[in-house]
Amino acid sequence: MAAPQTAASRGRIAGAGERLRVALIGCGSMGRGDLRDMLRIKDTECVALCDVDDAQTAQAVKLVQSMGGQEPGLLTRDFQRVVEVKDLDAVIVATPDHWHPLPTVMACQAGKDVYVEKPLSVSIAEGRAMVNAARKYNRIVQMGTQQRSATHYREAVEYVKSGKLGKIRLVRTWAYLDWVGETPVVPNSDPPVGVDYDMWLGPAPKRPFNKNRFHFSFRWYWDYCGGLMTDWGAHMIDIANWAMGIKAPTSALSVGGKFGYPNDAMETPDTQQVMWEFPGFSMIWEHALGVGRGPEAREHGVAFHGNDGVLVIDRAGWEVYPETDKIRKRFREFRSAGLPRQSAGNETYHLLHVQNFVDCVRSRQLPRSDVEIGHNSMIACHLGNIAHRLGRRVKWDVVNERMIDDPEAQQYVSRDYRLPWKLPAL
Repeated sequence: MAAPQTAASRGRIAGAGERLRVALIGCGSMGRGDLRDMLRIKDTECVALCDVDDAQTAQAVKLVQSMGGQEPGLLTRDFQRVVEVKDLDAVIVATPDHWHPLPTVMACQAGKDVYVEKPLSVSIAEGRAMVNAARKYNRIVQMGTQQRSATHYREAVEYVKSGKLGKIRLVRTWAYLDWVGETPVVPNSDPPVGVDYDMWLGPAPKRPFNKNRFHFSFRWYWDYCGGLMTDWGAHMIDIANWAMGIKAPTSALSVGGKFGYPNDAMETPDTQQVMWEFPGFSMIWEHALGVGRGPEAREHGVAFHGNDGVLVIDRAGWEVYPETDKIRKRFREFRSAGLPRQSAGNETYHLLHVQNFVDCVRSRQLPRSDVEIGHNSMIACHLGNIAHRLGRRVKWDVVNERMIDDPEAQQYVSRDYRLPWKLPAL
């Protein structure tokens, strides 16, 4: 397992004209999007596809062929066969969230670099194991938070760091999604033909098949994800961490519940607010499913509230407002001159993000969303959910990554794996 140079040599990867050989683990829509952009980059090819659902694999085969490639030599339901391929440089891990840690860690152990989708993990301890694996085996691991590769996000972060907003005392983050609503209750059933359901469950608890727990809607169940808090929080809180230069909060408190759809099939809250404490400022998260008008009349975003101005950013662009309409306040000129909203298509900077990963595989430089950056951003998300599930405030030791004097909360920092699966100790 611990053989970081079993992949093609670093010299071969860096050589001019040498092809980067990649594999996709998790062939759903996000995985195919990741693979599509990776194949758009010069001198890349797909040599293996893996999914527990044969129908998803078949769609990925069509994608590869539509982009001028041959059907990959390995089609499998077992990711372990993929990471064992010797002449393989990198893997994309785009499985449901509960399957992110193991393939990532095992790929690192086998000498492969990894592009892993967000959210990084379902628990804090898993994220730390992924960081440790990347460092121990000298692997490039990028989390799929593509906003890190968007020019307008970088410029806004630089503006926040410039100090022009004055002392920042509050950061607000949110996601209000009207395109995701009720998940109607449906009965358990047999898995679809061509699906290895036991493999889909993997380390998660054994449960009967239910289509609500499968594919897209798996994210509303604690066994596999953390709801919208981790799904979109991974994006928004990452921007807050980036601009504020922080790692993790010292405490978290959360309220919310199934207020919009109290009788539907979801376990995770459709409405939730979290408040985190940081040295010198506080941060708030808000989310709601089924409604689309969030703070600043935006579906999603981050707002940095300074003593002298407020910067608001989403995927469409960013703006700076005066802190108040009072004449005596600085930055009154922003009311007229302002900063125009700067467009940046998500598809465009997703390609840039994948390009950054490929460049770093070749150069061995840390990528923009290095696994440790991703891990740090996920800590706040997980703490928010832990506080919600316990119904009380939790306190966090940022340096040692553990709860402070709270054995009950500490149990949520990691999660049990169903045998025979086990996360390696790193």
